[in-house]
Amino acid sequence: MKLFIAFSLLIVFIEFQEQISCFSLSILASPGYYQDGHFVIGGLFSLRVTARDKRIKFGFNDTMAIPEAVIVNLTKNYQHILAMVFAIEKINKDTNILLNMSLGFYLFNDDFSETKAMESSMALLSGESPPIPNYSCRPEKTDKLVAVIGGISTGISAQISRVLSLYNVPQISYAPFDASLGTRIQLQSPYEFPVHTAALYQGIIQLLLYFTWVWVGLVVPADMRGELFSNEITEEMINHGICVAFAEKVPVFPLFGDIGWYQLMTRLQLTCVVVAFGDTHDFLTLVSLIISVASFGNVWITTSDWYTFTLPFKQNPIYAYFGGALSFSVRKDEILGFKDFQRSVHPRKYPHDIFIQCVWSNLFECSHFYEHGVKKLSQCEQNGSLSTRSLDVWDMNTSPLSYKVHAAVYAIAQALHEELLLRANGDSLDQGGLQAPLPWKLHPFLEKGKLGRNINEENIVTQEISTTKIDIFNYQSLQSGTEAQVKVGEFVFGSHSVQNLFLNDTLINLGIYNNQIPFSICKQSCPLGFRKTLDHLLAFCCYYCAPCPAGEITNETGMVKCFKCPEDQYPNKQRNQCLPKIITFLSHEDTLGVVLVSVAISLSAFSTMILGLFICYRDTPIVRANNRNLSYVLLVSLMLCFFCSLIFIGQPRTLTCVLRQMIFGVVFSVAVSAILAKTFIVVMAFKTIKPGSTLQMWMVTRLSNAIVCCGSIIQVCICAVWMGTYPPFPDIDMQSESGQIILLCNEGSTLAFYCVLGYLGFLASLSLLIAFLARRLPDTFNEAKTITFSMIVFCSVWIAFIPTYLSTTGKTMVAVEIFSILASSAGLLGCIFLPKCYMLLLRSGSHFRMKVFK
Repeated sequence: MKLFIAFSLLIVFIEFQEQISCFSLSILASPGYYQDGHFVIGGLFSLRVTARDKRIKFGFNDTMAIPEAVIVNLTKNYQHILAMVFAIEKINKDTNILLNMSLGFYLFNDDFSETKAMESSMALLSGESPPIPNYSCRPEKTDKLVAVIGGISTGISAQISRVLSLYNVPQISYAPFDASLGTRIQLQSPYEFPVHTAALYQGIIQLLLYFTWVWVGLVVPADMRGELFSNEITEEMINHGICVAFAEKVPVFPLFGDIGWYQLMTRLQLTCVVVAFGDTHDFLTLVSLIISVASFGNVWITTSDWYTFTLPFKQNPIYAYFGGALSFSVRKDEILGFKDFQRSVHPRKYPHDIFIQCVWSNLFECSHFYEHGVKKLSQCEQNGSLSTRSLDVWDMNTSPLSYKVHAAVYAIAQALHEELLLRANGDSLDQGGLQAPLPWKLHPFLEKGKLGRNINEENIVTQEISTTKIDIFNYQSLQSGTEAQVKVGEFVFGSHSVQNLFLNDTLINLGIYNNQIPFSICKQSCPLGFRKTLDHLLAFCCYYCAPCPAGEITNETGMVKCFKCPEDQYPNKQRNQCLPKIITFLSHEDTLGVVLVSVAISLSAFSTMILGLFICYRDTPIVRANNRNLSYVLLVSLMLCFFCSLIFIGQPRTLTCVLRQMIFGVVFSVAVSAILAKTFIVVMAFKTIKPGSTLQMWMVTRLSNAIVCCGSIIQVCICAVWMGTYPPFPDIDMQSESGQIILLCNEGSTLAFYCVLGYLGFLASLSLLIAFLARRLPDTFNEAKTITFSMIVFCSVWIAFIPTYLSTTGKTMVAVEIFSILASSAGLLGCIFLPKCYMLLLRSGSHFRMKVFK
């Protein structure tokens, strides 16, 4: 793969080599474009990229240089020269500046080469090309030099400054602002134009968020400026939830063995969106590589105009591979009258301009010929105008760099004007006053202006930038077939809290995606009902999707945390929506409620029938045995027990919550006390009372009645204390059952509730113990066996009730208590009274001989 990439680049390079520069012969004849004036401003501009010897050529011999091969023509950069010429012409026409003195210029093309930039800087100082160090070969050019404008990149600016700083000549760089530039130059660092980096960072981030592009790559130049951008914007992206898939540093002119092109090409496939920070000139090799090798369908977000190339092809292939890119450009005001000036530009107007011939040939695709070694244009476009060229070839609008060059000229003119005024006020402007001031004398005046020199941290303008406006352009092919950049929005930045992004979606065309917005995410957002589970080994944009825990939901995709529903709602099965809970309680309409009501009424009716049967046969020995009044009390209490279960059914209210436990406790205590009294009578009848003793039997009867009363009164007292301290009350339970709001009776004092049950258990245990001890007594009139069995059933039911009651919720809990009431009451009724009913109804009394207690 690496060999294939190198071979592809070599083919492209050979194709470019065949395009011999139209500048070559003319440059040999004249090293620069010179116009005389009282003061001369030097200019170093980049109009092409050439393959040349990296060694600096000094003018110590007359050896003929070999013309360089042009790799890329940067034709649009000719506007930078026009901006400087236009500014100087305006200043020369203005009588209010420079005290009627004129400005001239000395312009060089540095071929976008740091070596050529250093060589041209030395030529500016010596007036000769190739330069002769430390010699002024043409004093009429060099003695008037007051300042220099250049270069287009920070690397070129640094090399120019290394030369100019030796002679303390002011330099204004129109390259992108680089905070580290001052640290590279040991002597005099160049002046730089300010830039609001925070506005650029926030603009890019807001655009990414607008299209929900949260998985992006970074491509930056391999210098300190790229390092600073990568670190700062990565931190800002993380703060806004955007992940950086990769960050690649690309040298401008790398050696194929020194950079992992295969790794870069592989990483470009990781993400759909790539943010490229830098200027056109920072990525010459990268652009050529992508054009020659492959396109991965990336959407490029750039901070410069990548479309200034004039490549040696019929159509500009950059639009085929980078079409749809979005570019950020800090808004600059149009230079007044600059468009009209460009319309008037023609080779005939500037016959001494050594650069315009080649530019004209490239713009109008004119054939050309050489006459005495000088290139001449054919007749095809002698009357042509720059305004007739398409946008992809020439843009009449002022580019940001042209605006900087124009502003730099005015900054130098203003500094000169102030220096001249200072000398005029000191009466030193005599005949010698026409001489240009020493360059270093302009530094104090330049430092007071809008430009600031990069010394330590004092590196930009003295005036504070309040609001920054950034235009957003989209590179696309128009319907006319012209490729151009179209303004699709703007970003206004006042502060981190005051910023606005305006985009016209209908104007945006993202290349191969057309009107479709591509996705740029590491992983699709987690669906509803799931949450992100981050993997600490990966970026936070890469995650796993875990289902929400029980009782929690997510109602939006890509949520980090699940949340609980309000108390009156519950999550559905998909855990993506909260539904209103259903109010529930054991009602009479429920099937379970109907069954329990039917059973309670039936058992109550059965108790009533037995009570009627006993009243009907009240004089029979079997009814009279063991105190028939106690049998009546027991039957009535059991009947009330069956009825009290009905209070538990229905919507809980304050009255029913209080009555259900009170009636249940008191009625059951009466029933169990009656059974205890019956057991006591059996024991007393067979153990202590002599047969026929009426007095003693009367005393036993009175004592049994006292047992019933005392047993019941104690329970009443317990219930009274319960009512007076913390009585039962209606309550709701929203947590026990998912999807239900349970209406229930809160027992209030749990201790009092279990005291009631405990007291009933005590009475039942006492009855069981006494009946068990009396089980072997004669069974003619002995109820001990049936009482023993009934109490075993009673105790078993309530022992099983407690764990079951505690483990259930809602209406099931109420049903368990009702079932326990019915089962225990039915056990007492069946075990004690059914045998007697059997004997009363199915066995004739004549078959038995009953001994009646008298």
